[in-house]
Amino acid sequence: NTTMNSRLETPTSSTKSKLTIYQMATISLMTALLCILGPMSIPIGAIPISFTNFVIYLTVYLLGTKLGTLSYLIYLLLGTAGLPVFSAYSGGLAKLAGPTGGYLIGFIFMSIISGIFIKQGKGKILPSILGMAIGTAVAYLFGTIWFMIESGSTLMYALTACVFPFLIGDAVKILLASNIGPLIRSALQKAHLLESL
Repeated sequence: NTTMNSRLETPTSSTKSKLTIYQMATISLMTALLCILGPMSIPIGAIPISFTNFVIYLTVYLLGTKLGTLSYLIYLLLGTAGLPVFSAYSGGLAKLAGPTGGYLIGFIFMSIISGIFIKQGKGKILPSILGMAIGTAVAYLFGTIWFMIESGSTLMYALTACVFPFLIGDAVKILLASNIGPLIRSALQKAHLLESL
């Protein structure tokens, strides 16, 4: 009985290997999803509405802070290398270094902050919403300062062009992610594809 219990309690190297494979597969899947949905955008001004941040919210729900951020960094590298995975099917270093590139960099901080709150809050809705909101605000701050420096615009113009039009849409994305994320994660946990938060 003792031997049997120890076998049940101690993961085998095969189990660890499978978890690693599942993690790699999920990273690849979420990166691919970013590459598919990231270019889809609605042009409304200097910054188009995109689904990139919504996918990032879901990614940190499924993968956690480190692996979720890694997934986004891979996407960012692919876009910087020239693949048309950024908004409006653009790509290249010029896009990243341009006036709107700060928001792409800001998403790194958004991923980290969102992931920390989701982890600490055990995936509960309110802490998750708070974390995603704070992370998004930090991304806005970083991107807006970058936009002002690169374009030489005033703060009010930058906020009007790059922040105000997106507040409602991003709030909706956060609410959707905070409700959908736990459901997807729970389903994957039941299938033993993800560990508990």
